[in-house]
Amino acid sequence: MARSIWNGTITFGLIAVPIRVHSATESHTIHFHQVHAKDGARIKQKRICSKERKEVPYEEVAMGYEVRGGEFVMLEKDEIDAAAGDRSRTIALEQFVERTEVDPVFYDRVYYLGAGDDGQDAYRLLHDALERSGRAGIGRWVFHNREYLVAVRPLNKFLVLHTMRFADELVSADKLEIPSPSRRPSDRELEMAEQLVSSLQKAFRPSAFKDSYRDRVRDLIARKAKGEEIELPAPEKAEAPGDLAAALEASLGKRRS
Repeated sequence: MARSIWNGTITFGLIAVPIRVHSATESHTIHFHQVHAKDGARIKQKRICSKERKEVPYEEVAMGYEVRGGEFVMLEKDEIDAAAGDRSRTIALEQFVERTEVDPVFYDRVYYLGAGDDGQDAYRLLHDALERSGRAGIGRWVFHNREYLVAVRPLNKFLVLHTMRFADELVSADKLEIPSPSRRPSDRELEMAEQLVSSLQKAFRPSAFKDSYRDRVRDLIARKAKGEEIELPAPEKAEAPGDLAAALEASLGKRRS
């Protein structure tokens, strides 16, 4: 069984729930190494002191915050940890909200929560209360020298914790140069678009979706490892249809056939 990455307590009211946090995701991304194109040797990166121009051992690396050009305030790890205060081992649920109230744009990563020592009864109590009420608990979690806004909710038999973005971390679309739509769609176009959406509706099955890009990269690596010459296909460019109504009619006709 995978070890927990953090042990602590969730509190709501006067109830304390000992919990263990486990990663709920694993990366299957293909990782590349930097190599010297000339001879294929690995590129090594070193920690170089910009003043002494020499490599610095890891144990001599400290945490510093630049307050002005070239001037740093040095912080010890214990000092940074102390800034968490009472939250260093506690996630206090400050409020409860309807789960549908939280826009997915705020969600970041997800973790499974397991019951800690002697915490099974309190864990089940919180799980069932959230499941029956349709709510999620909102609190704060200090992890890896950072405070996260978090949502705790039930998922099947377990509780999960979502790290969330704070409101000031989201970029407002008003600050971006996004052009406004030039015109409203006609009633006929909108009706056909709704028909097309309805014809493509299915129950969501996550297992039906695979990382096809990763598979193609793996296939490319295998072919090059065998010495195959790779012929690159011409890139396809998707273009917006000049006649929306005609494109919608063609799409619906293709779905019917």
